[in-house]
Amino acid sequence: MERKPPDGRKSPPHREVPPVVGLLLGLALMNVLLYLCLDRFFLSPRRSAMDPSHCPYGYFQMGQMKNCSPWLSCAELRTEVRQLKRVGGGAVKRVFLSEWKERKVALSRLTSLEMKDDFLHGLQMLKSLQSKHVVTLLGFCEEDNTILTEYHPLGSLSNLEETLNLSKYQTVNTWQQRLRLAMDYVGIINYLHHSPLGTLVMCDSNDLPKTLSQYLLTSNFSIVVNDLDALPPVNHSASTFVKCGHRELHGDFVAPEQLWPYGEDRPFHDDLMPSYDEKIDIWKIPDVSSFLLGHVEGSDMVRFHLFDIHKACKSQTPAQRPTAQDILDTYEKVLNSLRDTVMSQTREML
Repeated sequence: MERKPPDGRKSPPHREVPPVVGLLLGLALMNVLLYLCLDRFFLSPRRSAMDPSHCPYGYFQMGQMKNCSPWLSCAELRTEVRQLKRVGGGAVKRVFLSEWKERKVALSRLTSLEMKDDFLHGLQMLKSLQSKHVVTLLGFCEEDNTILTEYHPLGSLSNLEETLNLSKYQTVNTWQQRLRLAMDYVGIINYLHHSPLGTLVMCDSNDLPKTLSQYLLTSNFSIVVNDLDALPPVNHSASTFVKCGHRELHGDFVAPEQLWPYGEDRPFHDDLMPSYDEKIDIWKIPDVSSFLLGHVEGSDMVRFHLFDIHKACKSQTPAQRPTAQDILDTYEKVLNSLRDTVMSQTREML
């Protein structure tokens, strides 16, 4: 005889969970994971490029190298470095992609003997200013007029838009990353203004393309200065100032004090041109930063928050412009403030 349940009721049938409920549960789980990752996404520091300054003077370290190695000598450059192809250059030097111990490196060669003083000045700057802000020096040979530096495949900062428009870099094409690049640039200017050699002015910067060509974009998406051929010193206590070149400058990219002050009726004469100080670098920061910020979502919001400090950079009176450190501090405050706002809004959405 079949036994019935004690209360005489049938057992409830097994019911399957509707697909839509499973989908909602999956979305809820994804939101929880996103919430947990927010702090790490926004607060984790960007992986920085290796700082060569931790090596003793005369030594370098790059890539996966575990130890510092001495700068390569003339003999080593001649026998161990294999030149591959030309990848750039200018009036002072030509740059060749080369290979050293299965590592890609950049070999610079003097273009002509007339430019040797500038070439050697750039070498001296490289040797004296090694830091996280400056391309890593690997070796040199004054006899052969060659300099070996670390190779950065992303190339000049001029290529930034083309690089970030590639599909594989879409995840870093954000206002946060672009603002960090602007902070890198201002950090370099600040380093040059407080360098071990004193206050140095970035003279190879008479227009935006020329300025961008002085810097390299690293694989870690940071910026290092590469061209140090024109870095004259300023000494305020000794009333020593600079003039960038011996020709008349034009346009609104250069600072007002770099323009011929006596009008069109009086022909330009270098001896009559007044000198100036490092505040010409400050004048140019808003234009370079605007290029770096680009036109991605959120970049106009960043520009709005930087409006006041950039307006101060464009003061007609050099002494009234902020220092590079002032600008860097403002950039960092804006980054932190906007990051916190985005985090708060995202959490509210969850």
